[in-house]
Amino acid sequence: MFHLLDAQTFDSRDVRCKQPYGAVPAGTRVNLALRPLRTGGFSEGLLIAYFESRNEERLEVPMEWKGMDGDRDVFQVVLDTGDYVGLVWYSFRLMGLDGRQEELGPYQLTVYDGAERVPGWFGEGMTYQIFPDRFRRSRIPDPTGMVGGRTVHQDWEEMPEYRPDAKGEVRNRDFFGGDFRGVMEKLPYLQDLGVETIYFCPVFEAPENHRYGTGDYEKIDPMLGTEEDFRALCAAAHRLGMKVMLDGVFNHQGFVSRYFNGDGFYPEPGACQSQDSPYYKWYNFSHWPDKYDSWWGIYSLPAVNESEPSYRDYIFGGENSIVRRWLRAGADAWRLDVADELPDDFVHGIHQAARETDPNAVVIGEVWEDGSTKIAYGVRRKHILGGHCDGLMNYPFRNSLLGYLMGGKAEDFRAAMETIRENYPPFAWRTAMNFLGTHDTPRILTLLGCGTDGQDHDKDWRAAYRMTESQYLLGRTKLMLGALVLFAFPGSPTVYYGDEAGMEGFEDPFNRRTYPWGSEDQTLLDWYTALGKARKELPALRRGDLFWGQTQGRLLTFLRQGEGEPVLAAVNAGLKSAAVEVPWPARDWMTGKELAPGRRLLPPLSGWLLVPRQS
Repeated sequence: MFHLLDAQTFDSRDVRCKQPYGAVPAGTRVNLALRPLRTGGFSEGLLIAYFESRNEERLEVPMEWKGMDGDRDVFQVVLDTGDYVGLVWYSFRLMGLDGRQEELGPYQLTVYDGAERVPGWFGEGMTYQIFPDRFRRSRIPDPTGMVGGRTVHQDWEEMPEYRPDAKGEVRNRDFFGGDFRGVMEKLPYLQDLGVETIYFCPVFEAPENHRYGTGDYEKIDPMLGTEEDFRALCAAAHRLGMKVMLDGVFNHQGFVSRYFNGDGFYPEPGACQSQDSPYYKWYNFSHWPDKYDSWWGIYSLPAVNESEPSYRDYIFGGENSIVRRWLRAGADAWRLDVADELPDDFVHGIHQAARETDPNAVVIGEVWEDGSTKIAYGVRRKHILGGHCDGLMNYPFRNSLLGYLMGGKAEDFRAAMETIRENYPPFAWRTAMNFLGTHDTPRILTLLGCGTDGQDHDKDWRAAYRMTESQYLLGRTKLMLGALVLFAFPGSPTVYYGDEAGMEGFEDPFNRRTYPWGSEDQTLLDWYTALGKARKELPALRRGDLFWGQTQGRLLTFLRQGEGEPVLAAVNAGLKSAAVEVPWPARDWMTGKELAPGRRLLPPLSGWLLVPRQS
């Protein structure tokens, strides 16, 4: 049916239609306005608000006609959020003199608890993700007596084991021996790179090289070193202005763990040996001892019953709980593995314990989607409504930027990021962990160079594959553009170890090879170092607001300003030159090239990070 509602009738990002912008703290009175064309002949407006987390309460509020604005009628209403925290889904109904009705919506309004101060440090600086076994070793360790029946690669450059064993299992028991002393040796390297937070994948004792099946939360894995080594590393990092983030894996543990003790390695009886074990209630057995809930059905990762009081006390409740203990030992933050598989009140307990131990501690959650709308196990999650996660891993950023770099349109990247900015509380937008790759994704260089994840070939092919020279150069060029966007965008630019050195590889374990010390791609390393320096030294990149510039086709520009001097990021991912509007006499931070204001041609597959030129 033909009707006269257009995009300007209501736009939730237009201050004439909605104030304030985006998510709001509880207690905010939100001003909403409809602006239909007068020729539409509408005489009445109605707001319909659905308070999802308040027993699904539904409100209908008549809108008041406020007069005309040009050729448009204006209907207004105030939505009072009161003490509500959660999502409000709101829509509108316009009614004509002839009885005709038109509906708009629904639209999302995120209402968060704004009572708490969220530390801002994480979103300001660069984060570096280390997979501890593969970054740097100070010696070749002896695995004798360690949990898990480990083997150690003598040669640092060897391929990680990826083939199944005689039982058809990929065991992940081959180690390279990366350790804390190795990281200590390379702290000056990380400082030169501009790193301000080191994010470690799990460091606690565990049988597998990835350590996501925890063996003992109270013990540093002996291959990494001792608790004293960990404390010394944190102290040394702090002296260099760096913080340390630990990976908290609290949804599941190892079959071979002190708590489950599936192979009897630990002397104390675990849940698998005895129903009298203090850990028995931590697990859900359908048939003891051989049938139990596990993470994604993987028997080697028994799932934990997070509602069990003794487990909650052990992880966060008690004075010497795991969350508190390791913050006191020197850590500054926790990243929560599979945060959406932890109950909201469990996450809240971790958050509360962290803040009580250190008011500047930060909790970051692993969520792969828009964290404001995430539903897990039938429940809308409270991840970023306050008092839970301070920020999330920003997979929507990665996915959208990857899409743009691999041929998509800049306007699609902008639209995806505006959705996140509108849906997220300001603290979560600024404290996001932004990245191009992690230990759970193929190496970004390989994706950009090959244009594929290689899944149409077998695993042996993916293990042996190395990019051709032309693929490598294309991947590197696109990665440099992606890194420029990453470091210029709000949120913490996070680099997966070795991406700055030119590491390639498909999925796990090929994305977890050892760091190529002495064989780094110097072009890439210099680029990342310049970006790290920019992020550290330019206040606009640390705390400035985001303003979109040109976002058409293969050209993406945006401005960061509001703190210090403004910075303009410009990327041309296309194969033809593109005209960029340079607002002031500028210098490209990356090359030193000077540009006069006005329309300037940005060459194909290149980017600028422009700062005002000093006269």
